[in-house]
Amino acid sequence: MDWSFIAGNAHYFVNAAYMTVFISFFGVVLAVAVGLVCAAVDISRLPVLRQLARVYVELSRNTPLLVQLYFLYFGLPKLGLRWSPEACAIIGLAFLGGSYMAEAMRGGFDAVPRLQTESARMLGLSRGQTLTHVIIPQALGSAIPGLVANVIFLVKESSVVSAIALADVMYVTKDLMGYTYDTYESLTLLIVTYLVILLPISVLGTLLERRFDYARR
Repeated sequence: MDWSFIAGNAHYFVNAAYMTVFISFFGVVLAVAVGLVCAAVDISRLPVLRQLARVYVELSRNTPLLVQLYFLYFGLPKLGLRWSPEACAIIGLAFLGGSYMAEAMRGGFDAVPRLQTESARMLGLSRGQTLTHVIIPQALGSAIPGLVANVIFLVKESSVVSAIALADVMYVTKDLMGYTYDTYESLTLLIVTYLVILLPISVLGTLLERRFDYARR
């Protein structure tokens, strides 16, 4: 193991990590928003919107992120829509992640006892008030493990964005291996970088899960 190579090239991974965190953060935020809307539409049982949400979930979950990125980055310009690699990466992660977040949140909604909804309606709360003040807070608590798992999944999936010339950690790793042939050192830096990004998310998710479990007792 060439430690001097690792020390001399670590700064490339620091800069690339900022890009990975940037696209992952906004991709996850949008994915949570999309997932929440889809899950809310699903439990509301609105005929047309519910079917559209299910079509989106199935389309998103059954197509690879790489294909989605290629469509956004190479396909849409043929239709006159040209976006930056960063925008394509964020939208791609949001499109893929939204379906997984929707399924996790739908499971959270299903975990809320029906009696909670009936009691809220008996107290005079409207359907919207019941959803925002009673169902969603409890559903999010039950969905925390699935949501955290999906966040970690999306951050790892962000490695695919190197295919559209976005300088994330995977892109830098492939460049270094191509220029220097120091494969083990480059991969070591890659693994360490992902650990630095993902371990805090995992720890935070565990703390949130424990807190919600304690609050429900």
